[in-house]
Amino acid sequence: MIQSTSSSTTLYCANHPNVETSLRCNRCEKPICAKCAVKTPTGYRCKECVKSQMKIFDTAELVDYPAGLAVALFLSVIASILMSLLGFIGFFGWFIIVAGAPTAGVVIAEGARWATRRHRSVSLFITVCVGVVLGALPVIIAQLLVFNPFGLIFQVIYLVLAVPTVYSRLSGLQLFR
Repeated sequence: MIQSTSSSTTLYCANHPNVETSLRCNRCEKPICAKCAVKTPTGYRCKECVKSQMKIFDTAELVDYPAGLAVALFLSVIASILMSLLGFIGFFGWFIIVAGAPTAGVVIAEGARWATRRHRSVSLFITVCVGVVLGALPVIIAQLLVFNPFGLIFQVIYLVLAVPTVYSRLSGLQLFR
């Protein structure tokens, strides 16, 4: 008879002491359960290790926030004015705005990237997107005062297409691989 003398000890999750697990963080070796595990391209990690790794990529400095906001605001005002003028073109204005709004988003994102010296941070990306929306507000208010429904619709289309373009361009988010 062969007896198995398995001396394996039962592991319990570091965050959930009542949950048995066989997983360990591939960085710090801490035992983690399926709820605590974050799947990365290199294996499973605990949430603490993932957060510490993400902080390495946040390079934004305090001066980047007002610079990114100012550039986004300025460029968005110009783009918003141009988008509202498309309402006077007529039928072809609808086609131009569908192509023009994402293009304006790319220009705004590249301008903000230049102003922030290519620094990165999720909060910086959100600040730039807020600048895009704030830049469109004066034109939206003007469209409301003169009650121009097509101008308002074009502003909404501009914001719906430009803001995600700016964010994805700055963050490197890829929708399709």
